[in-house]
Amino acid sequence: MSTVTLASIYELQGLKDEALKIYRDILKKDPNNKDARVAIKRLSGIRKKFNGVDEEMKEFFINMEDDIEFLEFERWLLWN
Repeated sequence: MSTVTLASIYELQGLKDEALKIYRDILKKDPNNKDARVAIKRLSGIRKKFNGVDEEMKEFFINMEDDIEFLEFERWLLWN
């Protein structure tokens, strides 16, 4: 199943091609999906304001230890 959450996880793991495929699938099914549209733009090279964010959040994701950190990561996914 293609979801924004799955695509975001792929993106954070550096699997940008896989993430883009999922975002495009989502947009094909729901052309008004703002999250997918923004993510496609971000992954397609319009990323200057996001430099360094992926690596920082990737490390945070890998090292999460409790529910509070998971909720913080989830909030970050929703706002970025």
